Amino acid sequence: MVNYKAIEIFTSEEARYLKKPLSDAVMQYIKELKIAARCIITRGVAGCYENGELTTTRLEILSFNLPVRIYIILPEAETDRVLNGLNEMVTDGIIALHDLSVISHRTCKSFFPRQLLVRDVMTNNPKYITANTTLSDTTRLLLSCLFTGLPVIDDQKRPIGMVTQGDLIYKGGLPLRLGLLKESDNDSRESLINQLGSRYVSEVMTTPVITISENKKLADAVELMEEKGVKRLPVTDAQGSLAGMLSRIDIFRTVMREAPDWNAFKAQKIEVKHLKQVKDILRRDTQTVFPETTLDEVIRIIDRNDIQRVAVIDGNEKLVGLISDRDLLRYFRPDREKVWHLFTKIKRPFKSDADRQETLQQRLIKITAEAVMTTTLITVDEEMLIEDAIRLMVEKGLKRLPVVNAEGRFKGMISRDSLLRTGFCNLN
Repeated sequence: MVNYKAIEIFTSEEARYLKKPLSDAVMQYIKELKIAARCIITRGVAGCYENGELTTTRLEILSFNLPVRIYIILPEAETDRVLNGLNEMVTDGIIALHDLSVISHRTCKSFFPRQLLVRDVMTNNPKYITANTTLSDTTRLLLSCLFTGLPVIDDQKRPIGMVTQGDLIYKGGLPLRLGLLKESDNDSRESLINQLGSRYVSEVMTTPVITISENKKLADAVELMEEKGVKRLPVTDAQGSLAGMLSRIDIFRTVMREAPDWNAFKAQKIEVKHLKQVKDILRRDTQTVFPETTLDEVIRIIDRNDIQRVAVIDGNEKLVGLISDRDLLRYFRPDREKVWHLFTKIKRPFKSDADRQETLQQRLIKITAEAVMTTTLITVDEEMLIEDAIRLMVEKGLKRLPVVNAEGRFKGMISRDSLLRTGFCNLN
């Protein structure tokens, strides 16, 4: 047997807390505690109160202020915490407490409540462009955004396409990822953006655009994003006009806000089905190098790796550092333009190094991964729950996280993409 309590509140339809019906306020209060509690609210068909007032649903008497019963079942350890809040909230009613013999408590995990709609979590008033916007202006706008894609709208503000970082690179000729552009100084950044010339969004945008209605369930949006392999969705209103944008980060923030503390549930011997851990979704094909690997090899690996970084491990497979293209740019700050040529494969000779009379390629062979790698790392254990990994990535603004085991050995990487594609599968 597990020790549980039952809290009963006998109140009425007219009872209020902070101008809200008391029953609604209590439900919201229990929800926000994120504890292993269930709350049931029922309305009576008739009743009487201390002041002699009689209520009924009989047709010959106008019904009003019907009785309401709020029933909360929870583990005994949470009782005092819950009652402290309820005592303040219930100013019109009776609170009762009972012992409860519970044989078992089981629950099925989901990442967020099934009733959530797209409009509940989307980003409102998103930035957008038109088909006549220049690619240079589009790039500047994206550099000022948190996102790497913008919806394209027509004169009625209806979405007609999308322009993403990939469109700008592969169709528009943008030589670098947006993240690398942000690393550059203003003059270099403007020079690269100006290479886009006077081309327009209409030349590179992806069509037809995949949209979703603001009244669709959030679970449907996740399924659509996974099915179509997109990172974001323009959200439309009843007229088909752009109402918002839904991105993976919006979904992950919702998980942070809505998901209970499943570890605490397990500690209370509550059986939670479908719990998933980081090890269930990590990518194990992440490339690794050793501290003594030369940078010319590191660059070749990064160039053919869609994760855009390599893990540095020692002889015991323990993670000692990470290298991304940003790390290389920072390391070669005086020769940043030369390193850009490597990444963008612009085939023109490097300028001579007046001081050392050697090419950048010759220097890359002499430098090892150990000199460039980032050693201040945020990692996750492979046993960590997916929700905890999501929370860490959102709080730290990370798109990827290296995964290690209990001994610190590198196991792979997780990304926002892997979280969406695998972590949410069949869990809502």
